[in-house]
Amino acid sequence: MYAIAIHGGAGAVPRAMLSALREQRYRAGLEAALDAGFALLARGGSSLDAVSAAVRILEDDPSFNAGHGAALTRDGAAELDAAIMDGRQLRAGAVASVRHVKNPIELARRVMEKSRHVLLVGAGAEEFALEESFVLVPNHYFRTAERQEQLECEQRGERVSDLIPGAQGTVGAVALDGEGNLAAATSTGGMTNKRPGRVGDSPIIGAGTYAKNGVCAVSATGHGEYFIRAVAAHHVCAAVEYRGLDLQQAVREVLHEILGGLGGDGGLIAVGGDGQIVMDFSTEGMFRGARDSGGRREIAI
Repeated sequence: MYAIAIHGGAGAVPRAMLSALREQRYRAGLEAALDAGFALLARGGSSLDAVSAAVRILEDDPSFNAGHGAALTRDGAAELDAAIMDGRQLRAGAVASVRHVKNPIELARRVMEKSRHVLLVGAGAEEFALEESFVLVPNHYFRTAERQEQLECEQRGERVSDLIPGAQGTVGAVALDGEGNLAAATSTGGMTNKRPGRVGDSPIIGAGTYAKNGVCAVSATGHGEYFIRAVAAHHVCAAVEYRGLDLQQAVREVLHEILGGLGGDGGLIAVGGDGQIVMDFSTEGMFRGARDSGGRREIAI
């Protein structure tokens, strides 16, 4: 059994703002990422390669809040966060507040595989990127007219939707490969109009990203401060491993009881060691997709 699930953000989905053309664009982006990750698994590739490939495609798609098309800080810059985790040995790598790395998920993986650290931030992360021969891009590469408009709306005091057009979303992927290895990856531009230097849950191992072989892999999206406080991704895995909860029960408990009790909302995708996929959210919607070797193929908003 092998399986993969992806998300492209969770939040309010006002139907009036989701035109047929916009919905088609989001679905095409999700499909491309999902199918790329699944194709790697089908060829016997690793779960790490699958989640990396899926997230990289979503980072390159300006429809989603990660990489090109990321939300902007209050000073109009893009600051990006990403993390990846290998469930085999609990290895992990993450970067935060990077401004010039085209695909932060690739740098996060390089931190995991080529450094003795887990999390690098800001200038230190970008210095490491140069040492590893990454080509850096100008910050304006990430900026789109739509994100600039959202920032200006926020600064005028007008509410910008959490999800449409992606002002506070995140992208992520979780996978189980044919060898039974689990992996998770998450990438984000964070919140529109955030204070420079703000870091959310995505690059925090155990908060927005977690994977452990034989248990589960989890990627989160939503209001990151709440996911950090609840150590949400790790809580899901711990509930499965130590309390014997079903994966669906564990995800539901975190989203609807713990986070809900704190006043937070969002979404989680998870895959278990048996290939079970769970995609749940406490918001109006979540961009999501799932495929497995049993024939399941689903794209939903």
